[in-house]
Amino acid sequence: MGNNKSQALSLGGVVVATALPYREDASAPAGLAVDLDRYAEHCRWLVRSGCRGVGPNGSLGEYTSLTDQERRTVARTAIEAVGDLGIVVVGVHGAGAHQARHWAEVAAEDGADALLCLPPTMYRANRGEILTHFEAVAGVGLPVMVYNNPVDTRVDLTPDLLAEIARIDNVVAVKEFSGDVRRVLEIRERAPGIEVVSGADDLLLESLLMGATGWFAGFPNVFPAESARLYDLAVTGRVSEARALYESLVAAFRWDSRTEFVQAVKLGMDLVGRFGGPCRPPRGPLGADLRERVQADMARAVAALEKQSA
Repeated sequence: MGNNKSQALSLGGVVVATALPYREDASAPAGLAVDLDRYAEHCRWLVRSGCRGVGPNGSLGEYTSLTDQERRTVARTAIEAVGDLGIVVVGVHGAGAHQARHWAEVAAEDGADALLCLPPTMYRANRGEILTHFEAVAGVGLPVMVYNNPVDTRVDLTPDLLAEIARIDNVVAVKEFSGDVRRVLEIRERAPGIEVVSGADDLLLESLLMGATGWFAGFPNVFPAESARLYDLAVTGRVSEARALYESLVAAFRWDSRTEFVQAVKLGMDLVGRFGGPCRPPRGPLGADLRERVQADMARAVAALEKQSA
């Protein structure tokens, strides 16, 4: 293992974990077919609104509810739609190393710029198995952002473990979603060769102020231009302006860290005039109470943004 990071693509900036639109189709799984035309338009809108790129086939993109063919077609659609406008970081999560490597090889063949990869998704892997998993994916040759989501995977990529993972060629970043903002500085100390990317919308400003260089984001599906501005304000040192904008959005952003984050983001899109639409099982519609809470938090965010721009 080496550590040739200098020639690798930076994965900083705002990369949006894209929500996936469906249309009704009785012949499709759960009666919902992926609406590829609408998805392509959404990807283009995000990068034209100031985001650096998109991330298809993440948790927000409901990759576990897709057939293998749909999963590949979704990534291809994002790559073709974005073109030279931005970067595409494809999710290649898999139950084991061979599945994740397969999706990495497919993404490389289809023209992805980089990969996002969880540790094994169906198994509480040990340290050696985690390293083997990421070595297999990174061996494909694309830049890799490893994804720390201990809540869903039951595997915690702690700063000391990340120091080992960072020595794998082509591992260039970590999407940090532990919820502990103290991790940012410790990762930078222990694994200075990789970028720290904020994975939780409601810890975004805190993470950037501690040295994170990117944001792999959910609610920019709803507020892309405002999110891109928030990121730029924070990284250029305009902290008071960044804080004011962040405080306007954070009520909505908190849903990114909740169980119903996919439904909340899609409802948020609907509420601002985009198309979010339904989810495939196992995710169902929001209950009345949760729906009202999302609507109230979205209304607060929209009202605050309107007041700022007045």
